[in-house]
Amino acid sequence: MMRNSLTLGRIAGIEIGVHFSWLLIAGLVTWSLAGGHFPSRYPGWDRAAYWTAGGAAALAFFGSVLIHELAHSLVALWRGLPVRSITLFLFGGVSGLKREPETPVDELLIAAAGPAMSFLLAGGFWAATQLLPDGTPAHAVLGYLAFTNLVLGGFNLLPGFPLDGGRVLRAVVWGATHSMRRGTQIASYAGQGIGLLLVLAGITQLMGGAVLNGLWTAVIGHFLSGAAGSARQQQALHEALRGLRAADVMQADSPVATAVMPLDEFLYLHVLRQGRRALPVVDDGRLIGIVSVTDAKEVPQPAWAHTTVGEVMTRAPLTTVAPDAGLDRALGLLAEHSLNQLPVVDGAHLVGMLTRADVLRVLQLRETLGVRELRPRPQRVPGTGVDRSWPTAA
Repeated sequence: MMRNSLTLGRIAGIEIGVHFSWLLIAGLVTWSLAGGHFPSRYPGWDRAAYWTAGGAAALAFFGSVLIHELAHSLVALWRGLPVRSITLFLFGGVSGLKREPETPVDELLIAAAGPAMSFLLAGGFWAATQLLPDGTPAHAVLGYLAFTNLVLGGFNLLPGFPLDGGRVLRAVVWGATHSMRRGTQIASYAGQGIGLLLVLAGITQLMGGAVLNGLWTAVIGHFLSGAAGSARQQQALHEALRGLRAADVMQADSPVATAVMPLDEFLYLHVLRQGRRALPVVDDGRLIGIVSVTDAKEVPQPAWAHTTVGEVMTRAPLTTVAPDAGLDRALGLLAEHSLNQLPVVDGAHLVGMLTRADVLRVLQLRETLGVRELRPRPQRVPGTGVDRSWPTAA
C-alpha cells in the first residue's frame, strides 16, 4: 500500500485503498462532468441532476479502474504470484505484486487481463444504455462509462512501460530473446518515447488554449516517462544483485542488545560512539525486538539511565528476512517499509543484520570491478550454521 493511503477493505485477501491524491482527481472529474460535460450534451436538467450524475459517474469510473486492477491481481493470484494491495491514486490504479512475474507467459496474461476487463466493462455499459431512454441521467452516466472504459483499455494497450501494453511488449521480447532485461529495456525506452509524445501533445494543447487538457496530458506524459526510466533502473539493480542472498552480505557479528540494557548504554556506546541507528534485541539468541534512535528519542535525557531498552523497543513481530532470501528481495523490504536495517533470522534466531549500507557496498563493488553480475562463493559463518557467500566476479 502506498504511503498516505486510506484502506477501504479487502477483496480476495487483497488490501484495497485510495491515495489521498485520488480525492483531488475525483473532485475535479465530478466538477468537470457536472459543470461542463453533461450540461453541454444534455441541456435542460436541473442543477441537482447534473451534480448527482457527475458524482455517480466519477465514482463509477474509479470503480471501473478498481475492477481493471482486480483483473490484473486475480490473474496474478491464479498464476501463483501473491498480491499485497491495490491502490487508487492520482493517475489511476496500481496493483502491488509482491514479486515480478517469473515467466513471459505470466507477464503476458497478467498484463492483458486489465485492458480485457476494461473492454468488457465498456461493452456491458454500452449494452445497458440500449435499455434506457436517451437523454436521461442514467443513460448519460452509462454512456460516459462505456466511453471512458473503452479509452482506459485502449490507452493502457499503448506499447510502452509501465502501461499494460508495455508489459505485453516486454513479455513478447522476453519470450523471443529469453532475456527479461532486454524486454525491460525495449519496453521502458518505448514508454519514455510515448511519455515524451504526450508531453509535446500537452504543450501543443496549452498553446492552443486548452489549458486544463493540455496540462493534464503533459503531466501524464511526464509521469509515464519517469516511471519507464525507473523500471529500467530497477531492472539493472535486480541484475546487479542476482545470485546474492541476504546471508552473503549481512553483518553476522552485529552487536545486540538485551531487554535489560540501560537506554543510556545503547545511546552513548552504540549510537553516539559507533554511529549505529538500531540494535536487535535478543533473549537467548531469539529475536524479541529492535531498538532504534526513533524509539529512544521519545525519552527525556535525564531518564536515559533509568530506562531499559525493553521499555522502549519495538517488539516482535518485526519485518525480517531469511538468510537464503535473495538480496533484491531484502532490498525491496527495506524500501517498502522505509527501513535502514533488517534483521536476518533463521526461524526465530537472529543470525545477522542487513543494512542499506551493506547493499550499497555490494553495488559499489560491482561498479569498481566493472562486472555485470556478482556470484556468491559459499562460506560458512562460524557458529551460525548459515552458509555465507562473498561476492565474486562472474
